[in-house]
Amino acid sequence: MAKKELPDKKLIKDSPLSKEPSALSGDFSSKISGLSSKAFGIIKFILGILFLPFVYSTAVSFLNELGGMDKNFQAIFWNGAICFLIVYLFIWEPLAIYNYGHKLLETVFSFFKPMVNVAPFLLPIYTLLIFIIYGLLSLVIKSGWLIEYTLFLVGFSAILHLVFSAKNIRTKKGDFLKGNYIFGFSFIFILNLGLLASGFNFIFKEYSFVNFCNVSFKIASGIFYAVFKQLFLF
Repeated sequence: MAKKELPDKKLIKDSPLSKEPSALSGDFSSKISGLSSKAFGIIKFILGILFLPFVYSTAVSFLNELGGMDKNFQAIFWNGAICFLIVYLFIWEPLAIYNYGHKLLETVFSFFKPMVNVAPFLLPIYTLLIFIIYGLLSLVIKSGWLIEYTLFLVGFSAILHLVFSAKNIRTKKGDFLKGNYIFGFSFIFILNLGLLASGFNFIFKEYSFVNFCNVSFKIASGIFYAVFKQLFLF
């Protein structure tokens, strides 16, 4: 009588059916997690694209309002921004300054965990502190040099925050379709320009935060209408 051949133990061991239920469920959950991560990345990518008209409109509106200020004050603000770029590109990368502000905001929002993760990226802590300090000092100091130093430091700190926030978001791994970067930085850019506009509205009577918001919305809605018309109304 012929002897029955037993299946190779190695083949049985390597078979997917031979895996323990916990291993199979682990593989399944990891696949589901990967798919949900990609789906969320696609959603953030779409939202980021929808934010782009607002990125453009807030930038245009901010510059329009800035153009109504004294030319000397405009130059001081841009000198602060350019000074940061020169330092960053050719002299020293002030990452330690940014990280210190990052930790400061984490401490401030330690009572509310969700904000600990997002506040350091969203809020330009140094710019906000400069506006607050100016507001306090302006109560007792009535001199042009206070505004000049404030504008220079605001320009420097605002660009510092935007550059390092963009760098941090861009270098994160697993960013499917760069959805995190497009959505995250667009939101940060819009919020930061809004904070700058509100600060300038507080300092200069020529700068109107209400006009900034109205013009931003008007330009963005015009872009959306033009795109919609081209796509659906021919």
